Amino acid sequence: MFKEFDLTNLENSKSKLEEILENSKKEIEALLTIENKSYENFVKPYEEIGESINEFITPIFHIDSVKNSETTQKVYEECLPLISNYETEISQNDNIYRSLKDIQDNYYTTLNDIQKKVLENEIRDFKLSGCHLEEKDKKRLKEINLRLSELSQIFSQNLLNATNAYEMIIENYEDVKEIPKSDLEFAKFEEDGKTKYKFTLQMPSYLAYITYGSNRERREEIYKVYTTRAPENEKIIIEILSLKDEKVKILGFKNYAEYSLQTKMANEEIEVVTFLEELAKKGKNRAKEEIEELKKYALKDGISKIESYDLAYYSEKLKEEKYDIDEEYYRPYFEKNSVLNGFFNFLNKIFEVEFEKASDAKAWDKDVLVYNIKENSKVFARIYIDLEAKKEKRGGAWMNNWHSHYVNKNGEKRLPTAYIVCNFPQSKEGVPSLLRHSDVVTLFHEMGHALHHLFSKVPEAFVSGIAGVAWDVVEFPSQFLEYFSYDKEVLKMFAKHYETGEVLDDEAIDKLIKARNFQSALAMLRQIEFALFDFKLHQKLYKTESEIQGLLNNIRDEYAAIKPPEYNKFQNGFSHIFAGGYAAGYYSYKWAEVLSADAFYMFINSKKVFNKELAMKYKKSILEKGGSEDMNKLFYEFASREPSVDSLLKIDGIIS
Repeated sequence: MFKEFDLTNLENSKSKLEEILENSKKEIEALLTIENKSYENFVKPYEEIGESINEFITPIFHIDSVKNSETTQKVYEECLPLISNYETEISQNDNIYRSLKDIQDNYYTTLNDIQKKVLENEIRDFKLSGCHLEEKDKKRLKEINLRLSELSQIFSQNLLNATNAYEMIIENYEDVKEIPKSDLEFAKFEEDGKTKYKFTLQMPSYLAYITYGSNRERREEIYKVYTTRAPENEKIIIEILSLKDEKVKILGFKNYAEYSLQTKMANEEIEVVTFLEELAKKGKNRAKEEIEELKKYALKDGISKIESYDLAYYSEKLKEEKYDIDEEYYRPYFEKNSVLNGFFNFLNKIFEVEFEKASDAKAWDKDVLVYNIKENSKVFARIYIDLEAKKEKRGGAWMNNWHSHYVNKNGEKRLPTAYIVCNFPQSKEGVPSLLRHSDVVTLFHEMGHALHHLFSKVPEAFVSGIAGVAWDVVEFPSQFLEYFSYDKEVLKMFAKHYETGEVLDDEAIDKLIKARNFQSALAMLRQIEFALFDFKLHQKLYKTESEIQGLLNNIRDEYAAIKPPEYNKFQNGFSHIFAGGYAAGYYSYKWAEVLSADAFYMFINSKKVFNKELAMKYKKSILEKGGSEDMNKLFYEFASREPSVDSLLKIDGIIS
């Protein structure tokens, strides 16, 4: 039913991949000899070739992110050029492109809408890959694509190495006295008969000190190291930008932003910039009020000029004072397994699905949980969940799709699989993994992505699940699910004290909900700062570090509530755009958030969060359709109207 996760012969992946790719080329060559090509005899088998390659390569690339070692790096580096060259070669194959065009022209009236969408996407992507170009340009594009893949991996590895290289050792208890007990317990160690505390740049550890560290100089120390990580990435960024600019010029676009929008819901560059600036203008005054309130609060400690490394610390104190909210109070109620099981019950209640532990299933680590998902007592998907932070794991949280739901050429249904990876506080002997509420929100977010992929009912792999979904709306289902993590009824399903079993009381939950919009305008402006920097960075070629810094400074002058110190080199760690797929697309978070907020607002207006009818309509209209139709059409099918930006601003408390 499911392919098992098995990398026992990881070291031999290169030779196995070479064999798979060679066979795939032969199979495609054989398809190209078919005289009367049709969707059934050409597109379906071509689609399955792509799926079989993805099935093999995904775990190899995945293991390098979750269990990074010299071996995984070596294997990744061996396989990367093979897959990059293969993909470039296939995407530039004019014979495949013309075959798809012929099938589209000859059979258009007999194809169903999903098949039409597959062909439309594939033909567009072939054009974007340069299949119509002369041989010398194709050759250069192939070189560029390979180098960009390598640079992306180097950028990511530099960041991981820098993150793992630093430790801040503290001996003075006064410097750690405000740090929550569970974080402090994790940081504590004995050396030379003394109790000491170790803080690293791993996200749970870094957040613990930057948010609760009593010593301002120590806060700046860890902040400075964090924001100056991987200085060698400066040169990587310059090369990435130069190669991307060269690539899109060969393809006939004026800049990378224009090229990027070919696969987005947004149509024009001006549309994206206007959207971001409009949001920023609507939130700017509120953000100024929020920062003034924070400055006034910090004055109590004699801080006349609040700095970036003070923000988390004083924001947490102010939040605690305003809402009487203490993160540490909540954490015993968010024990990892309790949260997960309650979350599954919630998903069962609104979407009528069950999560059943697949105890025999193999995974990459003993702590990875594997579940089969059932609908009407029948298994239809599998999910791997890896939640705790570890040194060999890259930072952040993500969902990775492995298999897609589709029907193969023999009429057999293939079931989807996905991975969810997070970096939550680690469990330690005697101390379970106790989450912050922000971790709970992250889990809901990543599960939103996973459900979008796993709930698909689309029979074509190329547009099933998250495949074929426009990049600027792919965050819609993840952000939509996030909103439920602030609902009282939902929280009561799993917010139970890990020692006493006591359910989190109404008053504590109300505080959490009220505190949700604390500094929401500041958070929005920060996202817009990142998004504008990313988008404008790709509207023309920036050739030097000082030009890039100048662009970032200009955006900060216009939109940042507090200017960070000059040494802050945020861009060197901006892996979303330099080591992920978000280049000229970081605006997607806000673009998609408009859809997600508006969709959730329908639940608010219906006066019940467990609105089964509305949830099942969302499941059928959005989740089950995957990338088989454009999201603007699917949203209209669900909501019976266009999305409104005001729902987002209302939910965030920026407008009333």
